[in-house]
Amino acid sequence: MRLSTVILPVHRWGEGRKLWRRAEELGFHAAYTYDHLSWQSFRDEPWFGALPTLTAAATATERIRLGTLVTNPNFRHPVTLAKELITLDDVSGGRLTVGIGAGGTGFDAQVLGHEEWSPKERADRFGEFVPLLDALLRRDATTRDGRYYAAVEARNIPGCVQRPRVPFCVAATGPRGLRLAARYGQGWVTCGDPADPDVPAERAPGVVAAQLAKLTAACEAEGRDAASLDRLLLQGFTGERPLDSLDAFVQWAGIYRELGITELVVHWPIPDSRFAADLAVFERIATEGLAQLG
Repeated sequence: MRLSTVILPVHRWGEGRKLWRRAEELGFHAAYTYDHLSWQSFRDEPWFGALPTLTAAATATERIRLGTLVTNPNFRHPVTLAKELITLDDVSGGRLTVGIGAGGTGFDAQVLGHEEWSPKERADRFGEFVPLLDALLRRDATTRDGRYYAAVEARNIPGCVQRPRVPFCVAATGPRGLRLAARYGQGWVTCGDPADPDVPAERAPGVVAAQLAKLTAACEAEGRDAASLDRLLLQGFTGERPLDSLDAFVQWAGIYRELGITELVVHWPIPDSRFAADLAVFERIATEGLAQLG
């Protein structure tokens, strides 16, 4: 099991640089950030762009993996996104992981002025978005004409540092998304029950266990061993409180290790938010938590 963190892009870079460097010093496997234009309670607070932030983080660090958790079609197009990801993979020396999801409702879903997509259209778009992004990142030139997304001789030379392309970590809980994860993902990510962001702590492991069972079935349908996928759990969206103490983290991590989660992702503390936590406890968890599992 690996331990990673999410650093939200809420800090001016003079302060943000220190956090990304500290994440590397603490030994986190990866440091991710959200790819939103703003998000929930932070909508009227500072919020910076994900890919420029990750590019800056790539120049400020040397070893830690970096990534989006997650990017989505709400305001992205595969052609332009692919060019930026190839550039970021190059700047980071092949340390990029691309978390990708179908996107949700709310601010990002309507900021460009279009009507909010129905669940079916969102799934349809995601079903085009992922295969096209996959092709763009693998090929020197790509042409594709889809219902929602097209590419006409889109050039991506020299391609990714990581071959055949940067790894995808697909966020999905429904059948169509899970099939995409099984077909295109090097990893899969969940934050729990998307229909109930505050699922009680006692129910949370069961929700993830059911999702893992569906992921295994999707992999079997694709002729793939589910064990070949990394399985990430993003903390912070259930009633569980693993960052309250080292003991609480160890208990929480042990439960999910037994279920088959291979990477835990905890939010870097932000005071006066849903991600508030004691920084000293957080850093102790980072350095000692997984070792306590035995």
